[in-house]
Amino acid sequence: MKHVNQSEFSNFILVSLFSRSGSPELLFSLVAAMFIIGLLGNTILLLLIQIDSKLHTPMYFLLSQLSLLDVCFPLITIPKMVSDFPKKKSFISFEGCAAQLFFLTMMGVAEGVLLALMSYDRYVAVCHPLQYPILMRHQVCLVMLASSWLAGVLNALIQTSITLNFSYCASRIVDHFFCEVPALLKLSCSDTSTYEFALSISGVLILMFPLLLIIASYGHVLRAVLHMHSQKARNKTFTTCSSHITVVGLFYGAAVFMYMVPGSYHSPHQDNMISLFYSLVTPTLNPLIYSLRNREVRIALLKVISRFGHKRVTII
Repeated sequence: MKHVNQSEFSNFILVSLFSRSGSPELLFSLVAAMFIIGLLGNTILLLLIQIDSKLHTPMYFLLSQLSLLDVCFPLITIPKMVSDFPKKKSFISFEGCAAQLFFLTMMGVAEGVLLALMSYDRYVAVCHPLQYPILMRHQVCLVMLASSWLAGVLNALIQTSITLNFSYCASRIVDHFFCEVPALLKLSCSDTSTYEFALSISGVLILMFPLLLIIASYGHVLRAVLHMHSQKARNKTFTTCSSHITVVGLFYGAAVFMYMVPGSYHSPHQDNMISLFYSLVTPTLNPLIYSLRNREVRIALLKVISRFGHKRVTII
């Protein structure tokens, strides 16, 4: 096949997710609705954490960063996908593809690390409550946040630079609705087998280290909960931790399938569905999970609604 240097590409062609659907209009409506709901939900959660002093705790500080990631994640892919819906082909420049690849990889790793650090926060809160103000002081939270972003940036720089440094064939059709490493490697004329193997190993390490921290943290939490004598304390701990465990399950379930299961065991269509799940569905569900199952968030929301309603009545 003809080899083409990256600079000769004017555009890549993305395969629209809607073109694979039997009811593209229905899928388009669902994607647009979930995108709007996710943006609103995460933005409201961010604002609640900012304006309610009772939510100015390490747990909610980390949760606000998760909401920030969940606001940004869909913005990288969904607006372009939705805007290209009426078109027969979805074009993206080489630079645009590189940007998508970098930011998605960065935020994906950052979110995985952040979820692990949030589990550590729950471990300290349940197992070492008297030391919690010291172990989870604001400076520590900032270091935890910085480490998650640093891990994301380093991983994104490495993967993006290596992936886009390969020679590509004449075909410019990416069998995906956004630029992602596995889909781009299929277009390369170079031998990518060594890199794909290294990518699989790094993917396992990047996923397994945070997962091991999460498992260890909640193992200690479960043991502590079983030794609690107060049923009320047990219920409160289970409610708080179960929200986080649900979010972890949604995120890591999709990530494990995508990056730890060999590519030969899943089709491009399955890759598209999994990518849609972690780039749109999970960010949409996260604020709903935390708001519906968290008493403090519900109270803060009701306070804001009541204030707004009182102001409207006063103005009228």
